[in-house]
Parts: sequence; C-alpha cells; structure tokens
Amino acid sequence: MKQLAYHDVGETLYFEKLDNGLSVYLLQKRGYEKTYATFSTRYGSIDNRFKSGDDFVQVPDGIAHFLEHKMFESEHGDVFQEFGKLGASANAFTSFSRTAYLFSATSNIEKNISTLIDFVQDPYFTPESVEKEKGIINQEIKMYQDNPGWRLFFGLIESLYAVNPVRIDIAGTTESIDKITADDLYTCYDAFYHPSNMVLFVVGNIDPEQVLELVKNNQSQKNYSARNPVERDYGQEPRAVSRKRFELELDIKTPKVLIGYKDESLRGEAQLKRELTSELLLHLLFDQTADTYLELYEEGLIDDTFSFDYSSEEEFAFASFGMETAEPDRFITAYEKLLSKRPNFKEAEVVRKRNMMQGKFLRALNSPEYIANQFSRHALAGTNLFDLPHLIASITKADVEQRFDELFVAEQRAVSIVKPRLNG
Repeated sequence: MKQLAYHDVGETLYFEKLDNGLSVYLLQKRGYEKTYATFSTRYGSIDNRFKSGDDFVQVPDGIAHFLEHKMFESEHGDVFQEFGKLGASANAFTSFSRTAYLFSATSNIEKNISTLIDFVQDPYFTPESVEKEKGIINQEIKMYQDNPGWRLFFGLIESLYAVNPVRIDIAGTTESIDKITADDLYTCYDAFYHPSNMVLFVVGNIDPEQVLELVKNNQSQKNYSARNPVERDYGQEPRAVSRKRFELELDIKTPKVLIGYKDESLRGEAQLKRELTSELLLHLLFDQTADTYLELYEEGLIDDTFSFDYSSEEEFAFASFGMETAEPDRFITAYEKLLSKRPNFKEAEVVRKRNMMQGKFLRALNSPEYIANQFSRHALAGTNLFDLPHLIASITKADVEQRFDELFVAEQRAVSIVKPRLNG
C-alpha cells in the first residue's frame, strides 16, 4: 500500500490498486467520530452510447439514474434496512458523469464497508421489479417538470449543447424510462460496474491497514476478469450553441434568468487548472466584493438572488450565472455589455481571490463528506483533490485574462428564461 503525503494540507493518503483493477483510497482522520465512504463508478447520464462486445449500443436516456435506484433492491430485500440495522445512513446519486453509493456511520464501520461493496457488486433485476420502479421514476420526472429552477437549468443546457448527451435530463423522460428492461440494466451494469472503472474511498478515524485488508479479502472472493476501458460515444459537438434563447412559462411570481457560456473541455490536470482559473475569474467578475457586482447592484440590476457557477467534466464545460428579476432582458443586456470587453484586472485582486479560494478549500477539508465526494469525483477523472492548493497558487493574472478571452465569446452564449404564466 502506498502512502501519499500532501504537506500543503497536512494529509496522508493511503492507496492501493487491487488485482481486479479497483482503486482503493483511505484517509485517516484521527479524532473524527464519523466515517464516510463512497463507492463510485465512472458512469453517468451522458453514457447512453457505448461499445458492448463488438458493437456500439444505444440505451434509453435516464438508465444510469434508473440503475442507481434499482441497486438498493437486493434479492433479500431493501439494502437501506441493512444499513439502518448497522446504524448507518446510506444514499446514492447519479450525475452527468458518475454514480456514487455512500454511507456515513459512527460504528460498525467494517460491516458497513462490506455491505456497501457487496450490494453494489451484486445486482438483482427482474422484469417485475423494473416495471414497478418505472412508476416511481416517472413520478420523480414529473415533479422536476414543475420545478422552475430545474427547468431553467436544463433549458440552458439544451440551448448550449446540440449533440452531447449532457443536454438530456439525468432522469430521462417518461418515454425513455418506459423503454428500459432488466436486460438493459444488466448490459449497463456489466459495462460500467467493473472494479477497474470504480473507486472506493473511505475517510474517518480508521486503521488504513485494517480496512485495506478487509477490502482485499472481500474482493478475493469474487471473480472479475481483466477488462479494457469502456469505449464511449458522445457525438461531435459543434463549437457554437444549439440555440441562443429559451423561454418557458410556469406558475411563478418573478422571472428567472440564466446566462451560459459553452467552454471547451480538456483532460486531466490541464482541465483541473482550467476549472480553477475559471472559478477565480468568475469570483473576480461576479462575487459580492467585485467592482462590477457593486456597480450593477447600485443600478438595481442585481440583488442577493444572483449566483454563478462553472461546471466541468471530461466531455463538457460551461459557465453560468443568473438570478430572479422582473426585467430579464435588462439584466441580459447589462451582462452582454459587461462581458463584451475584458476588464482591467488588478494583480492585488487576483492574489486576494486566489487566497480566498485557498482558504475556502482548506476549510472544506474539515468535512468528511466533502473530501469523499470530491476526491472520488477527481479520481475518476484522473485528477487529485489534494493538488488543488498548488494549482490555485499557480494561477496568474495572465491566466485569468486568457480565460476571459477564451470563455466569453458571443457565439458560445445562450440564455434561459422562466417567466410567470400569462393569465388566460
């Protein structure tokens, strides 16, 4: 087992890649009561076309999320009840690019780790249980259709992307869900739930040697043949956006607007540096201490509902910002004007925002949940959470200026608006 010391953050990470390809990461946090574990696969909603055997297959949209739901139903009953008996709180989530199963607990840690691994590695689907689950998922989909924030967000994604499956709702549609079969679930499971495509991360007051021995013994009792990485097909996404503007009427009082800029995605550390530089740039432009924010606030163009974000994965990246406003077009015009010319960034401000990001990251390391979820995300993408401090420190004023010029391009911009429904 390797010991990886990260002096910038005062952490020592234990790592071993098992014979079956599973990457195991263990982080000891002495004095912590809670232990948090994630078992994650590099498989998300965008992975709807991939090679199975010699041919590419197209599976129904929303199947990764559907599969996540079904994994908690074993041949012997509900896995949530098993965790409950062990005093653990369990959950799972599906994102665009990964699916994660997790638990947190203060006792029975080794039993909980075994339970986590075993249920994820023992799928059980029947035609009857799949049909039953369709009703549950369809209700969830319908619920999100009435959520203005969700519709605003996906209205923007659908506008930014013409081909990439990121434009498809993670849960799919009622039509796509109805097409899913037990055989489809097994096809996706066999493709993406191989140990070589997965990461196990455990953080807490643990004995790394003991936990690793437990995991190795567990895996030695299961047979996994060697597997090449899954070949995926996301299509050829054009540089320009799919559409410039999206509008939708829902039962809300105040309009919501979201502006997005489509970005290029890279790989590995280069993408991580780009992500961090983009976040720093957005703070320089948009956080509540920025000159531009204060100017627009004084003009009555923005208020405390304003927010911004940079989303980045291996196959897509975009910046977004928006708010609730009675005058969405006035808001859009103001920001189009603001971003049409690069501001004169000050060296001192770049340093200050850099230090702010460093401090925020270091504070987050007090949270086992943050560490486990973010480390797993980075590990599956081929990057390392603990590289963030030195990468943030390496960002220069010139990097920020270059990012502004690359990101804020008119042909890469789209707008999403959700308005109050007109009477009658």
